[in-house]
Amino acid sequence: MKIRLLIFLVIVAPGLLSAQKHTISGYIEDEATGEKLLGANIFNVNTFEGTTSNNYGFYSFTQPAGETTIRYSFVGYSPREITISLIKDTLINISLQPSIELAEVVVTADRNESKVRSTQMSVNEMPIKTIKALPVFMGEVDVIKALQLMPGIQSGNEGTSGLYVRGGSPDQNLILLDGVPVYNANHLFGFFSVFNADAINSVKLVKGGFPARYGGRLSSVLDIRMKEGNSKEFHGEGSIGLIAAKLTLEGPIIKDKTSFIISARRTYADLIAKPFIAMANNYQPGYKFNAGYNFYDLNAKINHKFSDRSRLYLSAYAGRDKAYSKEKYDYAPNYDNDEFSLKWGNITTSLRWNYIFNQKLFANTRASYSKYKFRMGEVYETKSNDYTENYDYEYFSGIEDVAGSIDFDYVPNPGHYIRFGMSNIYHTFNPGVTAYSSKSTDEEEDQDIDTTFSNSRVYANETDAYIEDELTIGGRIKANAGLHFSAFAVRKKFYLSLQPRLSIRLLLNEKMSVKASYALMTQYIHLLSNTTIGLPTDLWVPSTDSITPMQSQQVAVGWVYDITGSIDVQIEGFYKWMDNLITYKPGASYFTSNDTWENMVTTGKGWSYGAEVLVRKKLGKITGWIGYTLAWSDRLFKEVSSKKYPYRYDRRHDVSVVMMWKKNENFDFGATWVFGTGNAVTLALDKYLAQADYNLYLNQDENVYYGLPYVNNIENRNNYRMPSYHRLDFNANFHKKKKWGTRTWSVGIYNAYFRQNAFFLYFDYDEKSYWNGNDPPKKVLKQVSLFPGIPYVTYSFKF
Repeated sequence: MKIRLLIFLVIVAPGLLSAQKHTISGYIEDEATGEKLLGANIFNVNTFEGTTSNNYGFYSFTQPAGETTIRYSFVGYSPREITISLIKDTLINISLQPSIELAEVVVTADRNESKVRSTQMSVNEMPIKTIKALPVFMGEVDVIKALQLMPGIQSGNEGTSGLYVRGGSPDQNLILLDGVPVYNANHLFGFFSVFNADAINSVKLVKGGFPARYGGRLSSVLDIRMKEGNSKEFHGEGSIGLIAAKLTLEGPIIKDKTSFIISARRTYADLIAKPFIAMANNYQPGYKFNAGYNFYDLNAKINHKFSDRSRLYLSAYAGRDKAYSKEKYDYAPNYDNDEFSLKWGNITTSLRWNYIFNQKLFANTRASYSKYKFRMGEVYETKSNDYTENYDYEYFSGIEDVAGSIDFDYVPNPGHYIRFGMSNIYHTFNPGVTAYSSKSTDEEEDQDIDTTFSNSRVYANETDAYIEDELTIGGRIKANAGLHFSAFAVRKKFYLSLQPRLSIRLLLNEKMSVKASYALMTQYIHLLSNTTIGLPTDLWVPSTDSITPMQSQQVAVGWVYDITGSIDVQIEGFYKWMDNLITYKPGASYFTSNDTWENMVTTGKGWSYGAEVLVRKKLGKITGWIGYTLAWSDRLFKEVSSKKYPYRYDRRHDVSVVMMWKKNENFDFGATWVFGTGNAVTLALDKYLAQADYNLYLNQDENVYYGLPYVNNIENRNNYRMPSYHRLDFNANFHKKKKWGTRTWSVGIYNAYFRQNAFFLYFDYDEKSYWNGNDPPKKVLKQVSLFPGIPYVTYSFKF
């Protein structure tokens, strides 16, 4: 018996001990601020296995027992290695130091967990420090404009912050701020985004190969995470620019336990204009005029650490735009007063709880509220002797969500990373209400009017559940496979959707890999957009018993080559087809108030396909990238056109060149150049009078002719291309350290060579041909350009 026991101890027991494994888990954070580092790399230098921290900075890594050396690294931070004797499950929270060399502007990566090894494709991540180093429009740092410099992502019109991803429309982008949907991401009619970069920790955009945890939109997911607030010491930063100022304050309430951040931004063009408007009014007795525009953003967040296992976060965002005009003429006995206002804005709130059940299981529970509202109104009053007339017009629309979700990360071993969870959103849609009243003392006028007409509110419930597994198959194949289930209940109609997702990576060698992905996506909410104006009058509406959900399928293949560790190349090709898209019928818009929105729309199909190339230099004093997209995007709405036609933002060629040079700690320089094929627009071949109107003309005085409506003769939709768009921007930042902190002067110019890019086109008559006696004068196509060249200067500070 003793001999058998001795044999077991000598031969069998060592084998069992070597097979034993333990789990290392914890959070990865910034050493100076305590901010969690999302997507940090964790790598065993002995076994060549690795993982990454999740969206909340948590990681779990199971390795064989014994002495183990683990390497931790993250974008812009100095890597750190620790050696431990792994004899049991161990909790290790890691702090990384920001890298002194080039951390301000470059993207760095640990080669072992670079784009080459990742299964995820069609993803763009951009550090906030890089975004702040880029040239900006009118001095305002803009997250969305920075993303527009990446392949497959384009803007709409000149200067706008809209996102058009791989041929999709803006409503097909799920924009999340701390996990809560933001339904209108624009300020100043689309020229700026609502995201204040000083309050943001990370930015990630997924445009294909969607993991199962994402759902609800067809084209992309923009995941923006707010900072948590410095848990070590009090700090602040701010800036004053041409059109806006902002201030951010953060610090500990209880050091290393409770922290806060609050950040505010406001434009002041209306405040600057007030004295000039008042001065002008002094020269016009009896006449008063006032007009202005402003927007503001307010971000706030507080978090508390109960223990290493339990943390609570409360975050909120509020933003609003307001445009207004007031015109009054008071010269007895005549009196006129006209007041117009336009307001829109978002509110989001999120309460989140993170809990670590054990070293392998992490949970995030969230309750959230989101609201978007648009309002437009006008009040008019006129008086003269015994005559009085007034009217009041108001229009408003919006969407409101109350939601809850729970998500789990389960990491049983390095070969599997399992995510699963579920969520529920209760939507309240307000597709448009118009109130109108009119009164008059004139006996010949019609009777007084006081009416309200509207689309009734729609209530809907959206439920989602998912499971996905990132698994390693052998040494060179890695895959992410999952299922996303969703259900949508509205007006006694119940929709179900099961959406498979798959991404596969084949590692050819340590520097090169090929990838492929497939994703089926379903979207239950739609944005009804006016095709002629860029105002926030677009309506969010749900799928109903008569409007079916949108669906898309996308396949993509890619190749990644890490040339030197500093330079890499990514090439992707994609094909996407979309069903049940909606648009207004010809002649309909939100101004059409005599019918419900469901009767004003028509459904159709869409296709998008192309190739994207990205070449990046990530290290050195000079960094940047070159991006190129070759793409086609088409639509088919049979009630609009009998033939397939180019989508308005179909852009055949799209090029971006980005360069950043950091000379030293006191000076850096950035430049961007962009080129894009012109947008597709619809131009009429000619105009003619409808037959009924023509008969009226034949039987009336000839002057009636000029007041009759014309009908455009349009052969094909989007049958003309606007001129190609291109622009050069550059900026220079001058930094200087002071006793109280750091100050920075930023100077730059938008559209440096004053390119006259077309904002829109219109027909007019050539004046020369008119004066030369041509009858009728020659009709010509003219363009309107907005920004021939705009210099800017911004002062910013940190303390």
